Amino acid sequence: MRVLVLGGTGSIGGPMVRTLVKRGHEVGAIARSDASAKKLDVFGALPIPGDIRRPEEWLGALPPCDAVIHAACEFEGAMEKIECHLLDSLLPYLAARAQNSKFIYTGGCWLFGAAGDHVATEATPFSPLPAFAWTLQHMRRILETSGIEPVIIHPAMVYERDGGVFSSFARDAVERRPIRIVGGENVRWPLVHSDDLASLYALALARGVARESYIGSAIDGLPVGNIARAFARRYGGVDRGLEVVSADKISAELGDWARGYALDQQLSGEKARSRLGWEPTHLDPESEIASMTRASVDS
Repeated sequence: MRVLVLGGTGSIGGPMVRTLVKRGHEVGAIARSDASAKKLDVFGALPIPGDIRRPEEWLGALPPCDAVIHAACEFEGAMEKIECHLLDSLLPYLAARAQNSKFIYTGGCWLFGAAGDHVATEATPFSPLPAFAWTLQHMRRILETSGIEPVIIHPAMVYERDGGVFSSFARDAVERRPIRIVGGENVRWPLVHSDDLASLYALALARGVARESYIGSAIDGLPVGNIARAFARRYGGVDRGLEVVSADKISAELGDWARGYALDQQLSGEKARSRLGWEPTHLDPESEIASMTRASVDS
């Protein structure tokens, strides 16, 4: 299949592009810079010069494609406006094509709010983090657009062994500081490894039902204190402990969107497993972190 990816060098898009290429798809991705273009070239994808802020500059030059995957996000005050402008151009372009294009859109776990002890599913009513509430309107717009086959993916918190949402923990540990967590040790994060999430996007491309949504959560919910302490043990910093910061403090530092780090959530990926055959393999991040300790010591 010929696939266009938006956000193809990000924490979600990069592994996804590599996975799609390995599965034999012809992948093109928008590249905003020379550095992004080089990454895409290494991944085996076709770099397409452009910026999601200005879709009118590259839409007319796109090569033929059967599907579009939107995994781009701008964590800044203008992200709603950027997204709206993108959809204003992209949706009519896709709808005007002779054949329906599959359009996979990325929502997010923070649209479900603080689920607490309730394990949220695709049937759970949304209760979005205010900074991302606009996403619901955009999803409705996409689902109501004729001439396309929309599928929604809601990723859990996306991690790599010491990257993604684990980056700040790893950085604090490496720099021998108390590891900062937001809200408290018992705040639970639903988790998915970037490689497992990439597999889910590939399955949604092949088997996803139009106008259905799928939660990409491999681990329903893991307390952030467990994760932070695993990094402390890895770098020998148990004695330095953890530093709990408030949602207000992290919001002042990074923006209102960062309040999501304090949401206590559990999300189920059962629908993706049963309907799409998704089989995530990264199910024990604490052991993955610990394995890096042994590797570091041995080296």
